[in-house]
Amino acid sequence: MKFIYRIHQKSTVILLATSLVLLSTGCGPGNVATPALPSATIVESIPPTGVSPTNTTLLTPTPVPTSTHIPTLTSIPTDTPTPFVPKATIHIALQSPLSGGYVDIGMNILHSAELATQQLARPLMELEYAIELVPFDDMMDVGTAIDNAQQIVADPEVLCVVGPFTSNILNQVKEIYHQAGLALISPSATAAYATTSGYLEVNRVLGRHDGQGIAGAQFAKEQGFTSVFVISQSNDYGQFNAYHFENEATRLGLSVVGNVTTDDTEDFDQQITSLIDSGAEIVFFSSMNIDQVGTFFRQARAAGYKGTFLGIEGIDTPVLLDKAGPLAVEDGGLYFTSITPPAIYYPVAAQFVEDFKQAWGVEPQKFAAQAYDAAGICLKAIEVAAQEGELPTRNEVANAIRSLQDYRGITGTFNFNQFGDPDPAQYFIFQVISPDPNDWSLNALVFTIEVTPP
Repeated sequence: MKFIYRIHQKSTVILLATSLVLLSTGCGPGNVATPALPSATIVESIPPTGVSPTNTTLLTPTPVPTSTHIPTLTSIPTDTPTPFVPKATIHIALQSPLSGGYVDIGMNILHSAELATQQLARPLMELEYAIELVPFDDMMDVGTAIDNAQQIVADPEVLCVVGPFTSNILNQVKEIYHQAGLALISPSATAAYATTSGYLEVNRVLGRHDGQGIAGAQFAKEQGFTSVFVISQSNDYGQFNAYHFENEATRLGLSVVGNVTTDDTEDFDQQITSLIDSGAEIVFFSSMNIDQVGTFFRQARAAGYKGTFLGIEGIDTPVLLDKAGPLAVEDGGLYFTSITPPAIYYPVAAQFVEDFKQAWGVEPQKFAAQAYDAAGICLKAIEVAAQEGELPTRNEVANAIRSLQDYRGITGTFNFNQFGDPDPAQYFIFQVISPDPNDWSLNALVFTIEVTPP
């Protein structure tokens, strides 16, 4: 289903075209950055409301003495700005959930891509191309997403795609994009399998989810721990991270004193006995199941374990504290890995946060900053591919993405490996500061690391 967003498309082009005309005539402010308006906003010249002509005070000029000579003004010829007439229009498609349960995140992704298109498209405008962002609502539904992808590749003006949102949907539509030679950049898909096809057209700006295991082991080493205990859920997500954690911990010289897999969610007596007997200083629990992880943490503290808890991104929710109880943050503390921290944790994203708030009236949510970078990479790759003066092909754009060197985004500096993964990718470790779920936003970023994809 195509998401009809015509006002956004047209006003984006008007805004970019106007900027170029002002620049070419010397009317625009040189390098002064102006926060972008939402692309749905149309600014017209409208008289102030509530003020009638009869209430307007007119100032009468003082008469000029007749004896004073007034020189005749000489007419100065002025150049009439030439209207911007693009030699071609380039579409960047966006595929994201713009309705349904994930509409807030989806609209944040859309708004961020709009902001990037407004702020970063000037080089393409100077090459006489008009840029339009064309959104599609996949509604988090595979069938709808496939229909979206087919519509997108059928539009010859589309040279790059921001999205899809989830790894599952990306996995279902990547063959369509691959067959059409159309590059996509996901701002949010993290599953390892999303890029394992090695298709030239498939890229993402976030690291693989199983890189968290490597990041967790690096954190344990940095904190001076020498013995670790690994627990994992039996699914792929849990197993991959546990595997990479153990391998990296061993490589770094840490002693792995226990490694168990369980799908229990209620009774962990056996695992906790093994943990306490092992003397492990830190537990790495590789599971997305909040009930499972929270219950284990609660029971381990009740049994007397005073070491450190380390989980993965799936437990990044205040609901964890309802399950784990207040003692979880005591003694050795409670930490978790993250792939997608809020935009405020990226130093270079400060201006983006301000521009987003000014444009949309709210703070950018998760994946917003990543969507800005995904759109920026699309624009940069098209610009690079268009340097010869001709409208680039989809294949040229796809190759340009992979050939980018040290693209400086607001969430990091990007290079892509042969699978379309950022190399290196950033991972983050947060400490849970308070036992109160209402204070979850106070969690402290304590460790950042760049990891080569597993």
